[in-house]
Amino acid sequence: MIYVVAEIGCNHNGDMHLAGQLVEEAARCGVDAVKFQTFKAENLVSRFAPKAEYQVAATDSSESQLEMVKGLEMSPDDYLAMKELGESLGLDVFSTPFDDEALEFLVSTGMSTIKIASGELTNLPFLQKIGSLKKKVILSTGMSVMDEVESAVGILEEAGTTDITILHATTQYPTLDSDLNLNAITSLRQRFPSHDVGYSDHSVGYSAATVAAALGATVIEKHFTLSHDLPGPDHKASATPDVMRQVVQGVRFVEVALGAFEKKPVPVEKRNMVAARKSIVARRSIRKGEVFTEENLAAKRPGNGISPMRWYDVLGHVAEQDFCQDELIVSANFEPQGR
Repeated sequence: MIYVVAEIGCNHNGDMHLAGQLVEEAARCGVDAVKFQTFKAENLVSRFAPKAEYQVAATDSSESQLEMVKGLEMSPDDYLAMKELGESLGLDVFSTPFDDEALEFLVSTGMSTIKIASGELTNLPFLQKIGSLKKKVILSTGMSVMDEVESAVGILEEAGTTDITILHATTQYPTLDSDLNLNAITSLRQRFPSHDVGYSDHSVGYSAATVAAALGATVIEKHFTLSHDLPGPDHKASATPDVMRQVVQGVRFVEVALGAFEKKPVPVEKRNMVAARKSIVARRSIRKGEVFTEENLAAKRPGNGISPMRWYDVLGHVAEQDFCQDELIVSANFEPQGR
């Protein structure tokens, strides 16, 4: 089953009433999990760090990245309250750590899955620390090339972690259709056959998530908000409840529709074969002892007689009985199809 995560991230804007609304609405959308982000601004961002372009466009341009991030923190107690709420609604709840202190806190809560953000893919000591915990890891790979992904996965494996799900992502909020590069999911599956591959979706709408599921993604993560009009860096690139419901519906459709790799009729088709396929029948009345020819045979429905694939085998044989027009040809030499 494909695991669908509503990435609340920092879309709570530091407001726990809003955070609770997001958790409750995510549950109504049918997702499997909600995810937050855990950090202390001073441990994550230096006072000299610039904002990303999308952050500048979505927030106060005079505000530094440090100031922006400071307003998006979630306290340990607040996270625990959201964890309790989410679990009471049947959701898995976890969070992305962005510093050592955050990681230690989340591990202390019993969190069994550690999400590594794209920006931490090249953070060697942090990867080593996470790998040494030997927990399930979900690794986002935005902004990276395959060699960097290989290095990060190798560091985690060397440290002792083997249960790794690798998420393709494009680190741009929102991501244009032309920048999605969803074929990278196939490339990652080929390069890492022993690991699951998923997709962290920053695009507008639900189509990319559905395509990712069809390409074999086992985890779909998508940012989630109640409104694109809320203040903050990620809301405009996040799915509103109506879109998240479509994401879930699309993913569940793909799960059912993909089926098996073997090309064979499904049971309902077998019931339709008699009505839809053809058999060899008498084009006109045929007397016993008459030779079967193209002039006295035809291929018509129903499909429970001798298959027309045996057409040239039947020609030249002698009729073993009389046949009226349109009657199925029967012969001791040929089995009816479907047996």
